[in-house]
Amino acid sequence: MKLFENLSVLSLEQATVLPYLTYRLAQDGMRVIRLEHPVYGDPNRMIGENVLSEERMNAYYLCINAGKQSLTLNLAEERGQKLFRDLIRNLEVDIFATNQLPRNYRKLGIDYETLKSLRSDVIWLGVTGFGPESNEAAYDPILQARSGLMELTGEADGDPQVLGIPLPDMGTSEHAYGLLMKALFKRQATGEGSRIDLAMFESSVSWLTVPITLTDSFNKRITRRGNTHEFFCPVSVYQTRNGYVYLAVGNDRQWKNMVDQDMFAPLDKPEYQKNAGRIGDVENLNTAINAITCKYTSEELIELFTAITIPISKIKTVTEVVSDPLVRKRLLYAEDPVSGLRITLAPPPHMTPFVTAAKQQLSFPPRFGEHNRQVYRDSLGYSDEDLARLKEEGII
Repeated sequence: MKLFENLSVLSLEQATVLPYLTYRLAQDGMRVIRLEHPVYGDPNRMIGENVLSEERMNAYYLCINAGKQSLTLNLAEERGQKLFRDLIRNLEVDIFATNQLPRNYRKLGIDYETLKSLRSDVIWLGVTGFGPESNEAAYDPILQARSGLMELTGEADGDPQVLGIPLPDMGTSEHAYGLLMKALFKRQATGEGSRIDLAMFESSVSWLTVPITLTDSFNKRITRRGNTHEFFCPVSVYQTRNGYVYLAVGNDRQWKNMVDQDMFAPLDKPEYQKNAGRIGDVENLNTAINAITCKYTSEELIELFTAITIPISKIKTVTEVVSDPLVRKRLLYAEDPVSGLRITLAPPPHMTPFVTAAKQQLSFPPRFGEHNRQVYRDSLGYSDEDLARLKEEGII
């Protein structure tokens, strides 16, 4: 059953937060059209190595833009706004998304009221840094700093650190995905569209469930703690003879299973029987565990702890993650019809029916304005002469 393949998404997008969202929607089979300014375009097109030896198709851009189409359009001009309104009407756009600053909504003719007058059941999404009343620009690391995520990341006696992935960007994308699904359900049930305003800052702070409750309710100081856990021990990274493993003992029963093993028997002490005792001496205990684990290979430790059902994992490189059998079978791919370059894409959170039917192949990330002629001429009825004039005038 094709639930989403008759839906169209028009997204005035750049950077990461919206492109990742629409990448997820493309994996559901929606028709996703990204709008870009005909001169400036998405700055992320110019980030990373120029792997195709052509402009605006650099490696960083390729990661989250497969499965989409690309149009250029200058919404600062009235003719561009007229063309935009034609797109909304004639493409029967179901979802419009933008991460423009709120002050630009009316100026560009992309505000909810304008779109609602064209399609009464449109679902409108505006993603901002700090809410629809704020025009403060926001980048992911700034949001990590302001939301407390950076304060919680790093060694206890070291500087705050950024996360290894852009959680404010991608986390907001996931929150937006859920809100869009709710809006689609509402539209199916009532026939009504929706306006969704989503702030990246609010999305980022929402992840701080335990830190906020413990800080504000019980006056606890929650801060970065390196690889250890605030409430469980031993939970940390331990050195092995050939690398590192992460070990997580989550309860006293698991601890007893661990110290029943000959190699860890010296740690079977009364003061360590309960989690509170282990937490109270976490530094010394971790040092003692590390002195034992460094005598064994990661593989030996993984085999041992897996057998006694204590969670453990090797600290894998990205190359090793890609080679993991559970990951390898879920990877996505896209092949460039021009150069023949085949790129590997991260697996989706779940294998959608569309992705499965497509044999995990998505269309290659679109070139800048690649679909101008197809959409403006074939769908909207503009002639080649019209398009040439619009391009000359800087509208597309």
